[in-house]
Amino acid sequence: MNDYYEILGVPRTATQEEIKRAYRKMARKLHPDVAGPDAEDRFKEVGRAYEVLSNPEKRQMYDLGGESALGGNGGGGAGAGFGFSDIFETFFGAAGGASRGPAPRGRRGQDALIRLEIELRDAVFGVDEEVQVDTAVLCGTCNGTCTRPGTSVQTCAVCHGRGSVQRVARSFLGNVMTTSPCSACGGHGTTIPDPCPECSGQGRVRNRRTIPVSVPAGVDTGNRIKLTGSGEVGPGGGPAGDLYVELKVRNHPVFARRGDDLYARVEIPMTAATLGTVLHLETFDGPEEIDIAPGTQPEEVITLEGLGVGRLNGPGRGDLKVQVDVEVPTALDDRQRELIAELATLRGEERAEPRLAPASSGVFSRLRDRFSGR
Repeated sequence: MNDYYEILGVPRTATQEEIKRAYRKMARKLHPDVAGPDAEDRFKEVGRAYEVLSNPEKRQMYDLGGESALGGNGGGGAGAGFGFSDIFETFFGAAGGASRGPAPRGRRGQDALIRLEIELRDAVFGVDEEVQVDTAVLCGTCNGTCTRPGTSVQTCAVCHGRGSVQRVARSFLGNVMTTSPCSACGGHGTTIPDPCPECSGQGRVRNRRTIPVSVPAGVDTGNRIKLTGSGEVGPGGGPAGDLYVELKVRNHPVFARRGDDLYARVEIPMTAATLGTVLHLETFDGPEEIDIAPGTQPEEVITLEGLGVGRLNGPGRGDLKVQVDVEVPTALDDRQRELIAELATLRGEERAEPRLAPASSGVFSRLRDRFSGR
């Protein structure tokens, strides 16, 4: 009993592509016009093996019961089960190979990209927006059929609906049948004798559409939202591509964003930082009271949990971090200067000596981290 896998030199686990490559190699080597008449039987044997193993149903039957399981469906010699196009592809590759049938007139449309600017508040909570897109839409007159209403496409008189034409070319192998797309119908197998006057036979027209966009909380500049099927309708009324909405978040005059957290700065007088006070800050969630403890230091950060940006890929929100800047008075009248001097005397700070702060804290630490890239 012949072992078709052994004939082609492939394992029983070979893929269809591996079987096809092995057949091409063997067929080139054993073709009678190349190897001579003595190789004709071997060439036919290779063809039988390929005809069975390239067909998934026949291959399954062969794997279960060998040649006897194929019955009358066994190999029929070189070229059996596949036409001249397969033989041509074997020797010259798929570039010159035959068409596998008429090309569909409708093709997928292109994807489209549009940019949308939103406010920081919209990134915090999410927002529903609308975008206007100038794009290709399905022709309302012919509904994508490309023909004038009441008419239809006709079978191509040149290729008779195949979408391709065959020609005989001479080569070192002898006469070889070549296949190419039909120029009369563009490979579609049909022609449009009476195109739609609205779309000129394209099945689509240009139009402006308004498309709703749901922007989730947590987006940031550069994020893209994919709207499947909202791009351009394809030629011939083909399926639409996708629309991508690229976002840009505008800067806010008060709040800055870092990840899911919001940052703000408040300035308070030196006396308020010393004695303590309560500040009222208008946040995206409404007014909030901020307790300034007595002795609050410059650049101290107060965290308001859960008042930041909504998390894009999870529940909850980030925090709002408020940095306190302490204003030191620069213009004092005589009485104010007298009171400050009296306070300095009471605190023993008339001749205050500088105290070196650790390098790991304060403004020097931040400067060091900035220049070192941390």
